[in-house]
Amino acid sequence: MSARLRDVPDAPDPEQFTTRYAEVRNGVTIAYVREGAGGRPLLLLHGYPETKRIWWRNIGPLAEAGFDVVAPDLRGHGDSSLAPDGFYDIAAFAIDCYTLVHDVLGLGPCGVVGGDVGGVVLYDLGLRYPGWVTHQVVFNTVVPPVPGLPPDETLRADRPTADYFRRQANEPDALLAELDTPARRQAWVAAMYGHRLWAAPGHFTEADVAFHTEPYADAHKLRASWGVYEQSAGKRAMEDVPKLFEATRVPTMVLYGPDDHVVPASFPHRMASACIDCTGPLVIPNSGHFLQWEAHETLNKLVAQFVR
Repeated sequence: MSARLRDVPDAPDPEQFTTRYAEVRNGVTIAYVREGAGGRPLLLLHGYPETKRIWWRNIGPLAEAGFDVVAPDLRGHGDSSLAPDGFYDIAAFAIDCYTLVHDVLGLGPCGVVGGDVGGVVLYDLGLRYPGWVTHQVVFNTVVPPVPGLPPDETLRADRPTADYFRRQANEPDALLAELDTPARRQAWVAAMYGHRLWAAPGHFTEADVAFHTEPYADAHKLRASWGVYEQSAGKRAMEDVPKLFEATRVPTMVLYGPDDHVVPASFPHRMASACIDCTGPLVIPNSGHFLQWEAHETLNKLVAQFVR
C-alpha cells in the first residue's frame, strides 16, 4: 500500500445517498444527490479528478445543519450523461448547474461550495447570475484572471506534477489510447490521490481511492473529463466565455489545503484579492487538494457558520 494511503476497515458506500436524474438542457442529463429538502439551498461542486462522491463526508452533516444540499455530477462526469453538444467548459457546467437548481428544483438564492474545477464554476455562477449566489466557499482552485492581481510565482508548466495537465490538454486521444483498460484508466486517476501529491499523507485509504476512481474506469467519461483542460489550452470550443474577468462581490470564504502540489502557495492571497468581500484566507493544516474529504469536519463547520 502506498505510504500516502492509510488502512481502515470501512469502505465508502456508493449507495449511501440516492442518486436522482434530471434532463437540464440540450440533451444533457445531470445526476445529483439531494438531501435536507426544505432547508437553506446549498450547491456543492466537484472538480477533477472527482465526482459528486467527493462530497460523501459533507452531504449528511450539512443537511443535518439545516441545508438543502444539492451535489451534482458535472456533465460528462460520474453518473451524468455525456454532452451531445460536445461542450465541457466552465460556462456549460455553470449553466447546467443553475438550470438544475433554479429551473428544475426551484431553489435559490443559494450558497455554493467548490474546489478545483468546481471552484471556477462557482466563481462563474456568482457573476453570471447576479444575486443568485448569496455566499461562496472556495478552495484549492484556479485563481480567476482578474486585472491587477498579484502575479503567480510558479508557472503551471513548471510545477512538479504538471505533466498530467500537459497530456490531458494537448494529447488527450493519445493518452486515452495508452489507458486502454479500466484498470489503467483508474490507475491514472488514482495517482492524483497518491504519488502525484495532490493530497496530504494519510487521508485516502485504498478503498477510498477505489471509490473515487471507479467512475473514471469508463473511457468516455475519462475522455470527457479532460475537455475542460483542452478548452483551457485553446484546443476545444466552449459554449460561452466564462465569467472570470472581474472581481466578485459575492461574500466569499477562501480556504487552502497547503499540502497540494498542484495549486501553489500563492493561491490564498491571490484568490482573496479577487474577492471584494472576503473572509480569510484560512489555511487548513494537514490537508491538500481535497479539503472536503481530507478536512471534512472543519469544512462542514466553516460552511455552516459562513453560509447563513
